Amino acid sequence: MRKLFTPGRLLLAGAVLALITFGILWLAPSNDYLLLPDKAHAVAPLVTVEKPKRGGGTDGIHFVDVIQRRATLLESIFPSLRGGSSLVPGSQVNPQGVTDVARRRIDLSQMVRSQEIAAAVALRRLGYAVKVRENGALVVNVFKGLPAAGKVEAGDVIVAVDGHPVRSTIDLQGLISPRRPGDVITLTLRGAQGLRKTRLKTAANPEDAARAIIGVLVEPAADVTLPIDVSIDTGDIGGPSAGLAFALDVMEKLGRDVDRGHKVAATGELALDGSVIKIGGIKQKTIGARHAGVEIFLVPVENAADARRYADGLRIIPVRTFQQALRDLATLPKKDTTP
Repeated sequence: MRKLFTPGRLLLAGAVLALITFGILWLAPSNDYLLLPDKAHAVAPLVTVEKPKRGGGTDGIHFVDVIQRRATLLESIFPSLRGGSSLVPGSQVNPQGVTDVARRRIDLSQMVRSQEIAAAVALRRLGYAVKVRENGALVVNVFKGLPAAGKVEAGDVIVAVDGHPVRSTIDLQGLISPRRPGDVITLTLRGAQGLRKTRLKTAANPEDAARAIIGVLVEPAADVTLPIDVSIDTGDIGGPSAGLAFALDVMEKLGRDVDRGHKVAATGELALDGSVIKIGGIKQKTIGARHAGVEIFLVPVENAADARRYADGLRIIPVRTFQQALRDLATLPKKDTTP
């Protein structure tokens, strides 16, 4: 009588099954996302200004980004397979109802706005007349567990509350503050797909239970008119966090010696008033700056502690405003770059 299952055949079958399982785990997507470091990029080749000053625009200023993609099942089980990576749940990357395509569209829209704000902030600092007309409240963050989560996205502009126009952040505050927690309101939002309306119930402010909140962080949305042409082309890289780096390089192009011969990376979303706003992915961005041989890394104050955890000799300078970033860089010793 023949044996159907010899030890050799069982071992072979086990090996084949293991390979098939490994292949499935390696190729099949999970519901999680990986954040991966990307080497810092020189800003100078991406920025063009009208009538640049002689000697302006060295390759000293760099911006950093994060490679973001859906993790495979194997990577979600063993995220350390990818050096410097962080595993995050899909809900943290794409809020409920938002697809990868929609998220990508939002990221690109935020990049375009960050470039416009960077140019405006830099030109104002240089004394140019920049015209700004507010036209709503731009949502820069939506807080988890609060009414706006899943209904409002970062990048949306609130243009009305219950039909009353919102032209500024002050207008929004004035329309929300009379409400009581539990009141239902209708927001009119301007986003990548045009205008839409959403209803939500306000919640109590944790610091004052009598006050109503919806759970968003906003800054002025505005039409900006620049006195000179400034063009920044980052291709398919999205998100708002390169604003600080762009503004520094615009000043370089117009004759200001910002980097003083040093290799400088900067990250931080810029507001129109020059404030530097906290960003995500600081672990990967710090590693990316190191991999590019950067000497100095400017980061928002709120990100500084985490950046230092991964600095490994990279000098971290925390900043709150664009003016402070310029002041801190101006204190660096001038570095001789003569070949």
